[in-house]
Amino acid sequence: MKIEHIAIWTKDIEAMKAFYLKYFELSSNEKYYNPIKQFSSYFLSFKTGARIELMHKPDMSEFMKNTNFGLTHFAISVGSKEKVNTLTELIRENGHKVVGEPRTTGDGYYESVIEDIEGNLIELTV
Repeated sequence: MKIEHIAIWTKDIEAMKAFYLKYFELSSNEKYYNPIKQFSSYFLSFKTGARIELMHKPDMSEFMKNTNFGLTHFAISVGSKEKVNTLTELIRENGHKVVGEPRTTGDGYYESVIEDIEGNLIELTV
């Protein structure tokens, strides 16, 4: 078994798509749009086959009525400690928030933690 994709509701689907394509070596499908539900989405694909689905509806209030505990973060393996460091600095230099500096954690991961442009936490790992 494997995780096939994760899905993220987004306020600005085009800006989120640009962010993920810029930093994470992803490719994108054509935008899907359902006019009846006013729902749009992109699937962003890693070379390994895992995907991130970005989803948007103009009126998100129905989905945001309750604050629930749930997904805290997701991790993207970038391949090396050097790439974690380099990508963390590039993201910082481009004005995005780094919330956890590169480090080796107590359970042995080398990681940093960044926020995407809508505040979702992403661990950059080896």
